[in-house]
Amino acid sequence: MALKATLSRPLAAYVAHRYQRWMQDPVGTQQRVLTGLLGLASRTSFGHDHDFLAISDAAGLARQVPVRDYEALRPYLDRVQAGEADVLWPGHPLYLAKTSGTTSGAKYIPITKDSIPNHINGARDALLHYIDYTGRSRFLDGRLMFLSGSPELEIVNGIQTGRLSGIVNHHVPAYLRRSQLPSYATNIIDDWETKLDQIVEETLGQPMSLISGIPPWVQMYFDRVVARTGKTVKEVFPEFSLFVYGGVNFEPYRKKLFETLGGPVDSIETFPASEGFLAFQDQPGNPGLLLLLDAGIFFEFIPAERFFEDNPPRLTIGEVELDQQYAVVLSSNAGLWGYSLGDTVRFVSRFPHRVVVSGRIKHFLSAFGEHVIGEEVEQTLREAMHQHPEVEVVEFTVAPLVSDDPAVPSRHEWLIEFAQTPHDTAAFAAALDAGLRQRNVYYDDLLTGNILTSLQLTALPSGAFQRYMKSQGKLGGQNKVPRLSNDRMLAEGLLRAQ
Repeated sequence: MALKATLSRPLAAYVAHRYQRWMQDPVGTQQRVLTGLLGLASRTSFGHDHDFLAISDAAGLARQVPVRDYEALRPYLDRVQAGEADVLWPGHPLYLAKTSGTTSGAKYIPITKDSIPNHINGARDALLHYIDYTGRSRFLDGRLMFLSGSPELEIVNGIQTGRLSGIVNHHVPAYLRRSQLPSYATNIIDDWETKLDQIVEETLGQPMSLISGIPPWVQMYFDRVVARTGKTVKEVFPEFSLFVYGGVNFEPYRKKLFETLGGPVDSIETFPASEGFLAFQDQPGNPGLLLLLDAGIFFEFIPAERFFEDNPPRLTIGEVELDQQYAVVLSSNAGLWGYSLGDTVRFVSRFPHRVVVSGRIKHFLSAFGEHVIGEEVEQTLREAMHQHPEVEVVEFTVAPLVSDDPAVPSRHEWLIEFAQTPHDTAAFAAALDAGLRQRNVYYDDLLTGNILTSLQLTALPSGAFQRYMKSQGKLGGQNKVPRLSNDRMLAEGLLRAQ
């Protein structure tokens, strides 16, 4: 075993032991985090405006600081972006992470000297926990690929600005950078498809051992490797043993991706966001992601069904319950306060607190009062694919289809790009309908009352999602396709992209 793999094991054991200390006292850990955040930010403009000196606990935070999304916090964020100091956090941020967002258009999220370790250490510790749990560290001696946005940054009012994945790329440790692909010259290529072709050129013939990225974009890379070589990914890269992913639910992509791989590969799921690195899968095989309660982020959780109330309850880590949907609210050392992340989670364990990411609070389908969430459609699709094992899905989304004919009820439209189509399309559509009715009582009631009729399944041609994302300037990188919409904008765009 080479040096990096050997030395990683005692470090992995040390980090895992250090985590155990705060995992045994989640409530106290979060209180210490909150106290530290408030103390450091008390002299900022935001801290002065919200009387941080009068806040000592979560109840005080909820009383003084309302929940805000990006747009509501924007008056302060615009001042940060303009170069003003001591607005949300002491001094100036090191970076602004630019993201297209899924609810607010372009967003510029501050990353401070105090918050950058959260992003770096979160990713590092995910790998170290894997090593400690499995004893497998040989992947560190091979070539490591992080499929990311461009690391090229621009200076905006004295602040380095770019994509989060590109920012993090600058902080890859030197001992890993020597093994990292793609090269800097390739990574800064703007056009995604040109960049992907160059990544294939650079990686063929290399001992690739770890590949990381958002599943649909990694799948595009794998497809090009297979097309170029006529072999499975594992035949091309026999040392490939660890896949690290995050950003979307992996399940809809799992079957096709592992068929493309052609062999077993371990995987680690992570929960990264421009606002913070929130959780990672600390035990392979356990679907729960360990929530990072000691990383400069104070968490609050709003029951999803009450999120849009005027004054919803804001629960702390000691008040959450298992198997309930919660919207995530953050206060952090990036200078985000009472910030609505937009994601929903469901706790699958406590002590330690592990979650699964279940969807987006604004990405639900309730055009007819059904309030279907992302987790429900993803589970429904997975179950239908299990019933029809020949089916492989590239990508999908669900939208309302409102009928203009009073005699014909409205319905949901599932727009699916298949890699392998069902033998019986009608039976597959019926399985989707039955699965969603089982998971969502409101949807079932609407069909029972003939307010809705059975869903419409629309099979999209190969490449439809890629063509649509390219037309929107969102091909590759960290961009994701919404699972659910309350309007026809995405659906019509996909239909035009055929």
